[in-house]
Amino acid sequence: MAERSTAAVDVADNSGDEPLTAQADQSTADGVAKNRERDTDSDEAQGSGGTEHPDKASPPELHSGHKLARRYRLEECVTRLDGFSSWRAVDEKLRRAVGVHVLPAEHARARSVLAAARSSALLGDPRFVQVLDAVEENDLVYVVHEWLPDATELATLLAVGPLEPHDAYQMVSQIASAMAAAHREGLSHLRLNPNAVLRTSSGQWRIRGLAVNAALRGITSDTPQRTDTEAIGALLYAALTQRWPYENDAYGLSGLPKDVGLIAPDQVRAGVHRGLSELAMRALANDGATASRHEAACTTPEELVKAIGEMPRIRPPEPAFTAPPEYQRTTYQQGTYGRPAPHPGVTQPVPAPPPPLQSRTGRALKWAVSALLIAALGLGSWQLADALMDQSKSDETNKTQTTDDGDKSSAAPKPAALKIQGAAEYYPDGKAQHANDVKLTYDGDSSTYWRTYSFNAGPVLAPYKQGVGIVYDLGSEQSVSAASIELHYGGNYTAATLYAADSLSSSAPLSSMTKIATAQTTGKELKISAKTAVKARYVLLWITAAPYSGQDSYSGAGYKQAITDVQFTG
Repeated sequence: MAERSTAAVDVADNSGDEPLTAQADQSTADGVAKNRERDTDSDEAQGSGGTEHPDKASPPELHSGHKLARRYRLEECVTRLDGFSSWRAVDEKLRRAVGVHVLPAEHARARSVLAAARSSALLGDPRFVQVLDAVEENDLVYVVHEWLPDATELATLLAVGPLEPHDAYQMVSQIASAMAAAHREGLSHLRLNPNAVLRTSSGQWRIRGLAVNAALRGITSDTPQRTDTEAIGALLYAALTQRWPYENDAYGLSGLPKDVGLIAPDQVRAGVHRGLSELAMRALANDGATASRHEAACTTPEELVKAIGEMPRIRPPEPAFTAPPEYQRTTYQQGTYGRPAPHPGVTQPVPAPPPPLQSRTGRALKWAVSALLIAALGLGSWQLADALMDQSKSDETNKTQTTDDGDKSSAAPKPAALKIQGAAEYYPDGKAQHANDVKLTYDGDSSTYWRTYSFNAGPVLAPYKQGVGIVYDLGSEQSVSAASIELHYGGNYTAATLYAADSLSSSAPLSSMTKIATAQTTGKELKISAKTAVKARYVLLWITAAPYSGQDSYSGAGYKQAITDVQFTG
């Protein structure tokens, strides 16, 4: 997903106790269900570590706009679970976004959460999402941590496809060394998963929820180093294969076939780097698997770091080089610039001027030319005088009239506007937005619009929603070269693509369509232009990223967009 702004929020998730749709309805800013597009993350068991289920305490009555310590203003509730809630908030003192976990002071895990948060804050390692504050106040315990708007979860990256070998190598190297440093200070994670690992825009990998994630859910382990090492192996396995190395599906990834057991990544997917495949198996060998080629299993992050150091370094792919176009000589080049340079020391011959017309024929020709010139001058003078006389007899208003026929004839033809005959919402996943309002996008009234639901993740809507869009019917096959889309919300950022479709069907796959052009904007007007016009009767406008906007009369705060007017040109 380009980038999820909730990537830095430690999203509270369950372990399969409740359907995702039920969680989604609980995740609105004020805790009241508004729509089912607010997706929350689902967390499956990793094969080690258990989850206790203590008696659930009543969650505190919090809402958007509530302030903690007269400083942290709660903006949007991400999830309510097991008596605690997670929020996106604003630190009004430092004017920055933060994430906040809140739970009642009498909660069974309140003391352990405070202790874990304070221990994590003392580590101060920049490879972890930092805990900024841990406070007990007014019968509430809350933990404040960093919010990284430029970071993307590993789960989001894997929704697109497996990582390149160099990216996977960097990920496992940085995560393993960070966890080795944490364990040296007596801290463990116990919930390392694709939702807890983030990649920033600079390519650095960071870990969120150190110690705090497990404390919020009451997770403990008798062998914390083995638990975290196996979790790193599972992350590497998923990064190489886009599969989860257990039978259950989790984090948007398919699990392994049942009754097959743990098979090496290079046997699951062709082209997997052999050394990384063996490294993943050595880390996952803690749960009874057999390591590739019988190398010793890695049971601690330190051993995993050592094993990585013994591997040959994986270099990044070479950048593609595009050869410059060949030099082409143009017709305007004249004189010595357009001719080959003479060899040095060679004297160029100077052409002799033609001889003057000295013969009788030459003299006669000169007199004839002179006579023609005199006649032309006389005729021109007479026509000029006649024109001046006619002009003096005309009306004063006619004197100011001019014509631009010559300009019109030389002007290039303007692109023709294409009339929209009909439209239908496109939702191949079976979840429509507001299908009855598509006609408002071409009714000529800028005050009416079709809108999407409000999403928790963004600006890129994937993987929870690959996109939202509308298919337009132009009545007959037309040459489509550009589109102008007026938007209701501005901000960072809106991205859309035009496709040539075969029909108004909402279930036709994108792979069956021809891509015309794509563009993005942070304003309220999006212009999409194609290099070459495409013949099509049906055109799909497919929005894949939407800006963040606050709560309005139609929907809560979140990543959303609305279309007020669409025009196509050919």
